[in-house]
Amino acid sequence: MAFSHYLSLVLSLFLSLLPSTFGAVYKGFNYGAGIDFLTSFRTAQTLVGASGFTSARLYTMIEANTTNSPTSAIPAAIATRTSLLLGLSCSAGDLAFENETIALTAAIQAYGQPFVDLIAGISVGSEDLYRTSPVGILNHSPPGDNVPNIVKYINQTRTVIKNTSSGIAKGKPVGHVDTWQMWGNAPNIASVIAAVDFVGMDAYPYWQSNDTNTANNGQELFEQAYQATLAAAGGKPVWVTETGWPLNGSTFGQAVPNVANAEWYWYEVGCLMLFNKVNTWWNKLEDDSTVGGGPSFGIVDSNSNTTALFDLSCLGNRTFSKPMTTEAAQTTSLADPGTTEELETTVTSPPGPDTVTITARPTVGADSTTRITSTVIVTNASSIASGKSSNTANNSYNVKRGSWVCLFAFYQVIFHILD
Repeated sequence: MAFSHYLSLVLSLFLSLLPSTFGAVYKGFNYGAGIDFLTSFRTAQTLVGASGFTSARLYTMIEANTTNSPTSAIPAAIATRTSLLLGLSCSAGDLAFENETIALTAAIQAYGQPFVDLIAGISVGSEDLYRTSPVGILNHSPPGDNVPNIVKYINQTRTVIKNTSSGIAKGKPVGHVDTWQMWGNAPNIASVIAAVDFVGMDAYPYWQSNDTNTANNGQELFEQAYQATLAAAGGKPVWVTETGWPLNGSTFGQAVPNVANAEWYWYEVGCLMLFNKVNTWWNKLEDDSTVGGGPSFGIVDSNSNTTALFDLSCLGNRTFSKPMTTEAAQTTSLADPGTTEELETTVTSPPGPDTVTITARPTVGADSTTRITSTVIVTNASSIASGKSSNTANNSYNVKRGSWVCLFAFYQVIFHILD
C-alpha cells in the first residue's frame, strides 16, 4: 500500500470515528458581570498547559450598572473571536426580562453579523427551577421562577431574534440552564424540555453531600448526573454549562476544597470526559464571588495571569496526589505513587504494522504497579476501527476511558507517521 494512501486511510478513519473532536464543540468558562472581559478572554485563550478555551458563558445581556445597555462582553468577544453562550436572566419578573431582550436587540442591531456569528446559543435563565425547589429554598437561594414563565420567556426570546435585523440570529439555539436534578425531577419539566433547543446542565459533585462526594468519587457522580440528564432530555442536546471543584473554602459533606482535588477533578472530568467532546463551560476562570465567604472555583488568581493554580495539561506525564477526603489530609504530602499516571507510547514504522501502546494512570488507590493498557495495531481499516484494549485493573474504568485511550492512540499514530 502506498504511503500516501496509508496515511489517508488512518486520517479518514480517525476523523470518522471521532467527529466531535474536530467539530464545532465549544470549550470555555463562565463569566460574571462587571469584569474586564477583554483581558479575561485573552487570558483564557493563552492559559499555560491548555488550549482552545475560546468560548464564554454569560448570565445576563445587560452591562453592569445600566438598565438595559448591552454587555461589554460583546465587543471583547468580537476582538478576540470568543464565542458566546448568551444568558438572559429571568428571575426578576416581566419588566426585568424585557430589559434583557432590549439589550439583546440593541446588541444585534449595533454589532450585526460579526456578533451573531459568535453566538453559540442563548440561555433563558439559570437555575431558576432549582431556586424555587424545596432544596433551593432550604439553601436560601436567590429568587427563581416557574415552568410557565420560563417557557413564556423562551418563546419571547425566539420572537425577538426573529424580528431583529431581518432575523439574522433567528437560527441560533435557545435553551435553559438548570441543575441536573431539576431536569429529571422538577414538576412539569417536560414543558421546558419541549420548548428548548438544548438542555444546559449544571453539576457539582462537591455540593452533593447526600452522596459519597469525595474528590475520589467526583468523576462517578458527575457521570451519573450527565447520564441522568441525557435520559431526561429526550434526545435534546445536553450542554455542560457549569461544573468544577473549589480550590478553597469549607468542607461540604465529604468534599474537601483544595488545589490538589480541583486538579484531579479537572483531569478526570474535564480532560477525560468533556473537553473537545461535549460543549462545556467550566466554572470558572477567575472567581468573583468569594466576598461572601463561599468556596472559590477560580483556576487563576488574576484575570491577567495565564498560569493557573494547578497543571491544566491533559496529555503527557502527570503526577497526582490522591484526592483528599478529610480536612486533616490537606496537610499531608502530595506525593503518592499509587496515583501516578504513566503515558508510554511505542511505535514501529511502516511497512510493518504500527503498534501503539498507551499505558494510563491506574484507578485511585490501585497498586502502583497496576496499569491500564490499550493497544492499536494499524494494518487496515478493520484493525483501526477495532482497537484492542486490555484492562488489568478495573473493567469499568476502561469502559469509561476507552474512547479517550483510543483517541490518544490514533493521535500518536498520525504524528509518528508524519515524522
